[in-house]
Amino acid sequence: MKDEGWRAQVRQHEAAGFSPRDPAFVADPYAVFDVLRRVGRPVWDDDLGLWLAATYADADAVLRDRRLGRIFSPRRSAGDVDVWDTFNWLHADSILDSEPPQHTRLRSLVAKAFARGHIERLRPRVRQLADGLLDELPGGTGSGPPDLIADYAEPLPVMVIAELLGIPGGDRPLLRPWSQAIVKMYEYDRTPAAEQEAQTASAEFAAYIGELARQRRSHPGDDLVSHLVAVTDAGERLSERELVATCVLLLNAGHEASVNGFGNGMVALLKHPAELARLRADPWGLAATAVEEFLRYDAPLHLFERTAKADTEIGGVPVRAGEKVAALLGSANRDPAVFADADRLDVGRDPNPHIGFGGGIHFCLGAPLARLELQISLPLLLERYPRLAPAAEPVLRDTFVLRDYHSIPLDLGES
Repeated sequence: MKDEGWRAQVRQHEAAGFSPRDPAFVADPYAVFDVLRRVGRPVWDDDLGLWLAATYADADAVLRDRRLGRIFSPRRSAGDVDVWDTFNWLHADSILDSEPPQHTRLRSLVAKAFARGHIERLRPRVRQLADGLLDELPGGTGSGPPDLIADYAEPLPVMVIAELLGIPGGDRPLLRPWSQAIVKMYEYDRTPAAEQEAQTASAEFAAYIGELARQRRSHPGDDLVSHLVAVTDAGERLSERELVATCVLLLNAGHEASVNGFGNGMVALLKHPAELARLRADPWGLAATAVEEFLRYDAPLHLFERTAKADTEIGGVPVRAGEKVAALLGSANRDPAVFADADRLDVGRDPNPHIGFGGGIHFCLGAPLARLELQISLPLLLERYPRLAPAAEPVLRDTFVLRDYHSIPLDLGES
């Protein structure tokens, strides 16, 4: 075991202000990340009870070291009724929170539907949906100016993943609130109210998908739920809970990265007028590199936890079996050892080996879909509204693990 001398040595980061419960840190964590990277190895966080891997090399190693696993710890109820039951199995039976051999089996049953070739066929439909949203953008859905998140960045990926899964149009407004309630459980400043909302959302979401799956079993259609009901691999099928957990994960992950990556990137772009002008001059030619830079510059996922299944070492630091270690993706993506002028937004950056989608066996299954959506929705927006500007200060959510904006009011520059 580590002695107190070692722990005192590695706790240098405390002076840096790493505190995911502090609104000032959440608003701008990058100066703190810089200090953490300068330590040169993972540091121990007494408050969170885990190691923080801040450099690109260390964070990437956390994602890829097979001695580290994505180990889900079930939540327990204080009373006789287990209010966490549905939340627990939605995670325990999902691809994200499982390890081989379960993870291998689940991913193989789902992966074909999200292969790049299959996703590429969605391009015309994604563009049609994006064009429709842009037609409605001047009016917006609220009483104020149009909002990038509520009126464009959020509804597009929700519509796409909902169509893929065969969710009826009238039910789609249910999805984002359920997802938001569940993913708040990944944060470190959860309130009792947030926990209750996550329990309720889990139960309602699981019941909804379970009923949809039963309908598709009797009346299959040309949708992903029907595919998942019928799919086999070497004789293996998804169990009822695995099917529901997989669909919930796909609905959550299938839009969170797109919404957050687009919002974060657009806020950055609007603060970098030279890069905005550069992208406006060639929106389709620079779309692919601009999207990757959005995901690098202000990552939609800042922290990904793993647990040591056996004694290992990350960046020269021994990590004992049972200890948690977190890859700080937002910090890794600003590491000057990998990215030249790392704190500058560069919409033409190439190469750009960011790890915004994770890495290793838990690399984001929906990455091809998110990239496709962003590579269409970004240039379409700038092409349609070339004088686009902020209408008011964007509102950042008070969450650290999943970094995103609640609202980004827009001036479309039409007057």
